[in-house]
Amino acid sequence: MQDFDLFVIGAGSGGVRCARIAAQNGARVAIAERRHWGGTCVNLGCVPKKLMVYAAEYGREIADAPSYGWDVTPVAHDWSTLISAKDREIERLNRIYVSMLEKAGVTLFTGDASFVDAHTVEIGPSELAPDASVQRVRAKNIVIATGSTPTRLNIPGAEHAIVSDDAFHLSDRPERVAVIGSGYIGIEFAGIFAGLGSKVDLVFRQQLPLRGFDHEMRAHLSELLPLNGIKAHPGRSPERIEKVADGYRLHLEGGDVIETDCVFMATGRHPNLAPLKLDNAGVATWDGRIPAKPDDATTNVPGIYAIGDVTDTYNLTPTAIAEGHILAERLFGEPGREWSFATTPKAVFFSQPLATVGLTEDEAAQSHDLDIYTSSFTPMRQTLSGRKGKTLMKLVVDAQSKIVLGAHMIGPDAPEIIQGLAIAVTAKLTKRDFDRTIGLHPTSAEEFVTMRSLTRHVPRKAG
Repeated sequence: MQDFDLFVIGAGSGGVRCARIAAQNGARVAIAERRHWGGTCVNLGCVPKKLMVYAAEYGREIADAPSYGWDVTPVAHDWSTLISAKDREIERLNRIYVSMLEKAGVTLFTGDASFVDAHTVEIGPSELAPDASVQRVRAKNIVIATGSTPTRLNIPGAEHAIVSDDAFHLSDRPERVAVIGSGYIGIEFAGIFAGLGSKVDLVFRQQLPLRGFDHEMRAHLSELLPLNGIKAHPGRSPERIEKVADGYRLHLEGGDVIETDCVFMATGRHPNLAPLKLDNAGVATWDGRIPAKPDDATTNVPGIYAIGDVTDTYNLTPTAIAEGHILAERLFGEPGREWSFATTPKAVFFSQPLATVGLTEDEAAQSHDLDIYTSSFTPMRQTLSGRKGKTLMKLVVDAQSKIVLGAHMIGPDAPEIIQGLAIAVTAKLTKRDFDRTIGLHPTSAEEFVTMRSLTRHVPRKAG
């Protein structure tokens, strides 16, 4: 039986970073992956989704090109070409992840890993290695980094729906898509399918999409949905899915029915813990997750750690990477870098992307008197084409110290702009620092340093 200083279960972004940094610090490290080297982000998440977002963006740019003088021949999108190109890129990235680990001296196991006891792991056959023989290894330290998996609603006919994992491998683009859910995945795929020419219905229980984001941004996004060819059904819940001769019927509470070719459940994700046999090691869970803090990663069992989506704290690739790096250095090296998890920027890659960093207005008002600055305008790119949909920017500022507590934007290039502002919010720069910064003209980003008029003052919430 092989013995290691560190064994990582799951070769997603967090697991790979943890294994690689530990190995570079001299530890004997092994890692096991059951399905995809690189994990969800590389194979069934951020990367292929962003490629599909680009595909949808090209369609809008072609539609707007004549207003800039381009004589564009009518074109049609070929779904199979996109999927084939996406698959080639993902295969290339898979090889890169394997190569990085091997160059760092990490031992690779392909198969389904589960606990035998607190220091022993068994690796057996899996989707990626169906014929693998069963092996056992021992390790002083074990890291659980198995990520998350899509959650299906428990309604009649749920087996007829697809989830995000399936969307990347559809043989054809559905002409009619009913998306259930308005979180990251629901909003992004609604925009992708609509941008590629599908008729899209978006069903969600809240009155506004993107629960947890700034209310003003959510309201603005809801106004953009119909402008992007998406029919929203807010405040509605699905009751059942019925298969019919020419597709499916999605029945909503209240009696409405959506006729569609594809029902897409974008109804959240949950930690992927079922295959691990955590009871054999005594690892405690709470509400389906492992309660470990991002900057600590410890579980209730000494020597067993949890990072990334299994802790269900941030569910973001960069935070999982940071957690893995911090843990590897704490166990085997000298603590070096530190990360500000509280100011983790977030982005939703819709047709007009939304990005944010820091506190929402409602969050900040719990403990601060606030000055709110906003700016709404038509982006220059849309002035000749006449494309509808304004950009909205917002700064949430502590009224006493003038520290910028949050920055929010929806519009072209929002993720790229907010990444830069995330440095300012993390550094606790003030509105005065923004004001004394000279703008880069003509850009949308300059609006963040030219907001002079106070939109409103918000007193701290009582209690």
